[in-house]
Amino acid sequence: MSDHAHFDLVPLDHVSVTEAAAWHQVVVASMIHDLPGVPPPSPGQIHARLTKPTLDSRQLNWLATGEDGVRVGVAGLRLFTSPGRDHLAELELHVDPAHRRRGAGTRLLAAAVAACRTEDRRSLIVEAPAGSPGEAFCERWSFRRVLTLEHLILHMDKLDEAALRRVGDAEHPGYRLTGWTGTVPDDLADAFAAAKNAMNDMPVGDLDYGSVVWDADRVRAMARVIADRGDSLLTLAAVHDDGAMAGYTEILVPEGASSRVQQYDTAVVPAHRGHGLGLWLKAAMVGRLRAEHPGVVEIETDNAEDNVHMLAVNRELGFRSYRRTREYQLDVPSV
Repeated sequence: MSDHAHFDLVPLDHVSVTEAAAWHQVVVASMIHDLPGVPPPSPGQIHARLTKPTLDSRQLNWLATGEDGVRVGVAGLRLFTSPGRDHLAELELHVDPAHRRRGAGTRLLAAAVAACRTEDRRSLIVEAPAGSPGEAFCERWSFRRVLTLEHLILHMDKLDEAALRRVGDAEHPGYRLTGWTGTVPDDLADAFAAAKNAMNDMPVGDLDYGSVVWDADRVRAMARVIADRGDSLLTLAAVHDDGAMAGYTEILVPEGASSRVQQYDTAVVPAHRGHGLGLWLKAAMVGRLRAEHPGVVEIETDNAEDNVHMLAVNRELGFRSYRRTREYQLDVPSV
């Protein structure tokens, strides 16, 4: 290929198995180059991500193909549809390292920005590993850096067992732990939704991520989306004697025999903060993972760098920083 190669951009209205496999190949090549040590998604996970419904959003996808028919880049644009976030779009863009700096990324970005204008989206957000070519690409095209995320790993075989017992044995008068897999039990659904709304005060830097209002139907819908992808969602909650849910923590166990799981939300409702509930919940989740998923060896989480309280909780439990990502935002001009 020349330095200014020709690329065809193919919108993927209905993603085939072959197209999903091509997408997976590009993503794996990109991640191996930019994120060594981070396990790439499996072919099944990519296929599910491209074909299964999402919550309060829809997705536009493009595949960039070179003159020789080689698939060189992919872009997925998530368009949020719920009130409070319907001005937002989120972009995932990958170019195979062997085909970079020849215009494929620029073509894919131009298609995404044009779609944002058509869909009346004023904010486009994208995540890039710190120090990566993706970060330089964002800065080149006038994205603003709005948030830095610390990614942390907890190695299950390096846990401080004494600290874990100390946290687990601590008394929390007036509170009890309860847990479930998948959909929240009906008798806890309203309380869980109320606790979910506590996430709205989470530090997000200058990121314009809108707001989400949770109710019982929405928490059930989220669980269905995750189950339809083939993943499992484990939840532990601290419930107060008055029936209110004081806090919760969630772990996503990916489809297949994954040794690394992802921390989803951990939140403590403002009225119940200061009692050590966040640390208690996360320590209890470690115990649950050991009992129910003994093949898990690592838990990955991320926190905004200014979320000093949750970073302190994670580090006390034994999480250690291992990489950073940046959130970038483009203010999309109207047509």
